[in-house]
Amino acid sequence: MSVFKLPDLGEGLQEAELVQWHVAPGEEVALDQPLVSVETAKAVVEIPSPQAGRIEKLFAQAGEIIRIGGPLIAFAGDGEEPRAREDKGTVVGAMETSGRVLQEGAAPLGRNGAGLRATPAVRALARRLDVDLAMVTPSGADGVITASDVQRVARILSEAAPPEPLRGFRRAMAQNMALAQAEVAAATVVDDADIEAWGQGEDTTLRLIRALVAGCRVEPGLNAWFESHALARRVLAAIDLGIAVDSAEGGLFVPVLRNVAERDPSDLRAGLNKMRADIEARRIPPEELRGATITLSNFGMIAGRYAAPIVLPPTVAILGAGRIRRAIVADDEGRPVARRMLPLSLTFDHRVVTGGEAARFLGAVIADLSRAA
Repeated sequence: MSVFKLPDLGEGLQEAELVQWHVAPGEEVALDQPLVSVETAKAVVEIPSPQAGRIEKLFAQAGEIIRIGGPLIAFAGDGEEPRAREDKGTVVGAMETSGRVLQEGAAPLGRNGAGLRATPAVRALARRLDVDLAMVTPSGADGVITASDVQRVARILSEAAPPEPLRGFRRAMAQNMALAQAEVAAATVVDDADIEAWGQGEDTTLRLIRALVAGCRVEPGLNAWFESHALARRVLAAIDLGIAVDSAEGGLFVPVLRNVAERDPSDLRAGLNKMRADIEARRIPPEELRGATITLSNFGMIAGRYAAPIVLPPTVAILGAGRIRRAIVADDEGRPVARRMLPLSLTFDHRVVTGGEAARFLGAVIADLSRAA
């Protein structure tokens, strides 16, 4: 019996959720026949068979989370374990990942209240009641967690719905946000763009992309990656734009629109439409979810005026656009006039980007948005 293990899916992840088996024990399979569908952080991926043969055993069931390198399927007969390989761009095994891939390994989330102040007896009580001390607000002197604090949280949890493990894209989002919060020195600057000059039916997303490109031309340092271990910045030539997309299931996806500075509006719109369709079908290729050099979040399509968007390493900036509104402002003579205004929020990694660079970038964005098409 030879065992085929879950291969590295090339996203820097440590695990995947098994969605559906396409084979059963005793079944004969051909080389490259789909074996199983698994859900990674952002996509459902089919894993084909690395060999022809008869299925002896399946090691997991739908809904289970499998670690990379864990046993997946056993083939009948003797011989070496099947070796994962890459063929025609389909994920079947350990894929080489470039330096542009953000490693999204599991981030420690402070389980068991490490670093919080509590006596051994209170910690033992928390373990017995299955209470994470990180969820407890201390009431004791000098911030010490007391037994009554733990019991209070236990009562609240007993009345709540059962815990729902985060899986797939939500699990990856939690890990990525924890990484960003722990590493990035985030600062945010906000302002409004007067878009009264826009024509009827103007494509807001395309205008934002054009304006972001204008900002990068004035301050290229915001289209960059930061290597924190080496304290080194890499300013990038191509603008590969990560676009935050809210899916129908409520999950956040950030697919990448490549080389946006060199593409015309019709090509960009076609790319955006395909991106949306792939996300809704949960079939977006993993390679389209990595390698962003800067990010855009048009959250105003839903609600909100200003925000402090999260910068995800190794990128150093994200531009957020709020809901367009009509506001009363003063014209050049100080007279009140009603104008269409687009709120903007630029969050940047202050380890790499200065306040002046961020302000100049935002100024260039505003200037471009304020012009007629």
